[in-house]
Amino acid sequence: MAEHLASIFGTEKDRVNCPFYFKIGACRHGDRCSRVHNRPTISPTLLFSNMYQRPDMISPGVDVHGRNIDPRKIQEHFEEFYEDIFEELSKYGELESLNVCDNLADHMVGNVYAQFREEEEAAVALRGLTGRFYAGRPIIVDFSPVTDFREATCRQYEENTWV
Repeated sequence: MAEHLASIFGTEKDRVNCPFYFKIGACRHGDRCSRVHNRPTISPTLLFSNMYQRPDMISPGVDVHGRNIDPRKIQEHFEEFYEDIFEELSKYGELESLNVCDNLADHMVGNVYAQFREEEEAAVALRGLTGRFYAGRPIIVDFSPVTDFREATCRQYEENTWV
């Protein structure tokens, strides 16, 4: 029995633990999910919820005033954000991976995943960034169960239906 439970842990067949939360550290159902979200007490990976704000996040290619945005400006905005966050996080330790979600689903939009080489570095970063602000918005940071980003893609991305 234990062997069977171990083989299905974190998969769609697991009726207790949420496979979405296990895979991407976020769940479209949030606290209303009928399955358990096993939140780690320590992890090398931090999740910054909804941190990246695309200039065209309301309507792709259009700013909040309804004007078209040059795709190069969107890319430039992203690169400035990425460099800024990379430099700040590097103060806490060596980054193994830094991923920014380009997804319009509410539970994923603008999520940033930072994976440090050591769990202790992530813990120091979490303490150092909790209560701070970025671009006038509070930083929402927590440990994430995601440690392998090869599996951390949503179905919309896999099916190329996210655009």
